[in-house]
Amino acid sequence: MPSSAIAFQLQAACGHARAGLLTTPHGSVPTPAFMPVATQGSVKTLSPQETRELGAHIILANTYHLSLRPGIETVQRLGGLHAFMAWDGPILTDSGGFQAYSLGVLRRVTEDGLLVSSHIDGSQRFLSPELAVRYQESLGVDIAMVLDQCIGYGAGPDALRGAMERTHRWARRCRDARTRADQALFGIIQGGTDLALRDESIQAVTSIGFDGYAVGGLTVGEPKVLTYQVAEHTAPQLPPNKARYMMGSGSPEDLVRAVAAGFDLFDCALPTRVARHGAVFTDRGRYNVANSQHREAQAPLEDGCDCSTCRTFSAAYVHHLFRSRELLGSRLATIHNLRFYQRLMERMRQAILGGAFDDFQREFLAAYVPTDEHARQEQRGRWRRTKGQPFVAS
Repeated sequence: MPSSAIAFQLQAACGHARAGLLTTPHGSVPTPAFMPVATQGSVKTLSPQETRELGAHIILANTYHLSLRPGIETVQRLGGLHAFMAWDGPILTDSGGFQAYSLGVLRRVTEDGLLVSSHIDGSQRFLSPELAVRYQESLGVDIAMVLDQCIGYGAGPDALRGAMERTHRWARRCRDARTRADQALFGIIQGGTDLALRDESIQAVTSIGFDGYAVGGLTVGEPKVLTYQVAEHTAPQLPPNKARYMMGSGSPEDLVRAVAAGFDLFDCALPTRVARHGAVFTDRGRYNVANSQHREAQAPLEDGCDCSTCRTFSAAYVHHLFRSRELLGSRLATIHNLRFYQRLMERMRQAILGGAFDDFQREFLAAYVPTDEHARQEQRGRWRRTKGQPFVAS
């Protein structure tokens, strides 16, 4: 495997919480860091410049979706993903394993790889570990992810072990297929909520050797108490000199707890997705600005927020935009939510550097009211029922 141009420097620790600097060919990323999701090369409703101005240092795009349109070869001919989307900072790409899981009945897993029916036109697409690496190398991103098999909460022990062990075999194939020294490759730890399997996976994946390590297979329907348990169990076991990435974890309270566990990188579509429906985040929790009580609210979406939405508009105006179905409402809410997330990362980093993270965590979690767990599980259940059954292996 070629040496990598990426490096992670640990700058401070407070308990397990870490502040560091991730250096890539397209710039450095102060950690902990949240990656806005640009699945198809776009953070929804925002330009790359606006995303940067909100405080984002790194974004996440998706190999599977870009392979469908405009196509990997098209992006490569147009100068790679950085040039194509006019983003000059670091980019991490997901390999497509989680997307195959989320497509439900539209996919099948074999030892060779994933056979997926396009959700656009139904055409059959095959994704192997080798193709996942080749695609990400062609995109020219800074951090590529190995292809893994993600499996939902509630799968039986045999299915869980089978998916984990296949992920390990695919990880070795990804490592062997790598050719670019200017691109990092991260391994993925699987094992569901079984801590013994997570221990096995950590040993297997770290022994292969990668530039960084991610914990996958979480936020797939499990209760949050189990998510936190896995996070707190796995992070301290990962190599201290490599970046640690908790995949798909995105609600504010989850981010605080994951940083406390020792993770450095995060991504989630939650802040942009709920913004398009009028939900905005504050230090005291999430609320829907389209609700009637905000009709004449002269205050901003959140007092003290420095985003352009809060500095310019009242909550009443944003409420009006949503009630009138104006596209500007989604943009303004997205700007606020992503700035809230970046400020949260900045505040946690400063607390770690100042040796006061425990105080920050205690005060934040005492004030923040999370989304009702029962309602969250109901939403997750409806989502899972639309996606079909777990992976079919052959």
